Amino acid sequence: MILVTGASGALGRLIVKGLADRDDVVIGSRTPEHGRRRIDFDDPATLVEGFRGIDILLLISAGYGEDDVVIARHEAAISAAEKAGVGHIVYTSLSGDGDHLTYALPHRWTERRLQRGTTAWTILRNGLYAEFFGGLTIPDADGTITAPLGDGRLSAVCREDLADVAVKVTLEAAAHAGRTYELVGEEAIGGADVAAALGATYEPVTLAEARAAIAGLGLEPFQAPMIMSTYSSIAGGFMSGTAGDLRTLLGGEPRNALDVIAPNRPTRS
Repeated sequence: MILVTGASGALGRLIVKGLADRDDVVIGSRTPEHGRRRIDFDDPATLVEGFRGIDILLLISAGYGEDDVVIARHEAAISAAEKAGVGHIVYTSLSGDGDHLTYALPHRWTERRLQRGTTAWTILRNGLYAEFFGGLTIPDADGTITAPLGDGRLSAVCREDLADVAVKVTLEAAAHAGRTYELVGEEAIGGADVAAALGATYEPVTLAEARAAIAGLGLEPFQAPMIMSTYSSIAGGFMSGTAGDLRTLLGGEPRNALDVIAPNRPTRS
């Protein structure tokens, strides 16, 4: 049996869709409706029973939060999986070039926890989503993209590609035991590329100006540093590496990130 956590998230929904034709898949949810099994990382007492009878656990990272919250969730899930006798954990982590991001630490902690644990594991180091990059580069009312990315570029990867890889690896888990895969886009794109695709202009502001702009958005305290570290890591040239395992695991050409960000962009005839 396979159990998928985080099924209500954008990545999780795509993974569940990719597994929809199978009768050996269980969906974990805080609210166990429509045949789902109760899996609540914030209620560890529920987890051992929730993982009982599961052979492969696809552990989608347990959402945004302060580092200690995310780490506690992942520790609870992995410990419960070990106690329940789960045979293999596939974990959706963060790409290696994301180490400069403020939200990298819980991912690296979880990778180490899996590696010293008692259950077979596979780590999928997902790059930043093209969809996320599109959200960072939305033009303002004047048609100007002001994201403080400078000349930096991001090897953005389409969420559907990551879901396809997660499905493939989960169904073939034994063949991927002990492996860590880097899953980033094959072409790094920047703010100017998005602007050209959208017919917008690109006039990046400074990091200080961007921080001031998001200060009044009512974000959780940990969210502003996440956004700012993403801006600065891209602008600093740390997120543009394109070497990885995406094409090999997909068995074909990855989707184009700009086709996701600007699906109606003009194309050359």
